[in-house]
Amino acid sequence: MIGEEITLKGVRKSYGSTVAVEPLNLEITAGEFVSILGPSGSGKTTLLTMIAGFEYPDEGRISVGNRDITRVVPNKRGIGMVFQKYALFPHLTVAENVAFPLRMRRQSPHDIRTRVAAALDIVQLSAFAARYPHELSGGQQQRVAVARALVFRPPVLLMDEPLGALDKKLRESMQFEIKALQKSLGVTVVYVTHDQEEALTMSDRVAVMAGGKLAQIGSPHELYDEPRDSFVADFIGKMNFVPGRVIGREADEMIIRAASSELFRLNARKLAGKQDQLVQLAFRPERARLVRKSQARPGALGGTVSASVFVGSHHMYVVDVSGDDTRPVHVQAEPGSDVRFSAGDEVEILPDPAHLTAFPLVEVR
Repeated sequence: MIGEEITLKGVRKSYGSTVAVEPLNLEITAGEFVSILGPSGSGKTTLLTMIAGFEYPDEGRISVGNRDITRVVPNKRGIGMVFQKYALFPHLTVAENVAFPLRMRRQSPHDIRTRVAAALDIVQLSAFAARYPHELSGGQQQRVAVARALVFRPPVLLMDEPLGALDKKLRESMQFEIKALQKSLGVTVVYVTHDQEEALTMSDRVAVMAGGKLAQIGSPHELYDEPRDSFVADFIGKMNFVPGRVIGREADEMIIRAASSELFRLNARKLAGKQDQLVQLAFRPERARLVRKSQARPGALGGTVSASVFVGSHHMYVVDVSGDDTRPVHVQAEPGSDVRFSAGDEVEILPDPAHLTAFPLVEVR
């Protein structure tokens, strides 16, 4: 394994009066694949450029292994980088593009030939060594960029939206290729993206940025099943939010009154709530059932189907919840169910109690 750990301690960056990254601590273990995920302006790219050395932090320390690289210039950090636009030299062949970092490091011709051949073999482009970038597909160009970033065997590889220019099918294929390559080499990868599905698919851990702060870091499963706040819950996957109010507590359960005056019981550990606190009940579309309207069914949200959308693998229903000023609720049809609903149908939504959570009522960004 060639990867080394990355440590950021108290790192902060501002541009004039605008704080791009609040003081932040982050530890990435050797050989780990960590994605930095967040909306535009969240600070994720600024964080990456500080690790790369294109920007210096105003405060804090950045280290790779046991080396303090906080003020080291980019070409002395020994870090590989892949950009969204690949930045290949159009007048150089594939082999010459891959060899470029080695020539800059004054490697011997023999070492250059050996390492270039090995790098092209890793990305399965040995047969394309003599071609020029314009003779390659987007996916092939992307692999050349990866080979060039890895040819000098860096302990850390930074990737900034590297698949953003590819179509969906090719992007999904390249996700698995990059992950497999990273695992085989053991290189530490920091991967910046705004695509949540991409981050969840590829990463050992995902760091979610919001407003220059590290909102939450964890495994894809942790972020999806146990989001720390409503922002992370809303940003990772699709989440339904229904306003409610805490009206009491019995033993280890919080009692919440939500839409249509329906009562819901929530494990107290999922919400540090107090009497009369406004909250948002939250559940995933696949963690609820949709049934025909009944006269008396506890723990149900009544509503009207406003749309039925077929997305290939399943149907998704959009439901306007009765007596409540909230966003439409999305419910994914149960696998194998023959029951179909149409716009205008009166229905009830039954959230799975085991996967129902709540957050203090704040605006979902």
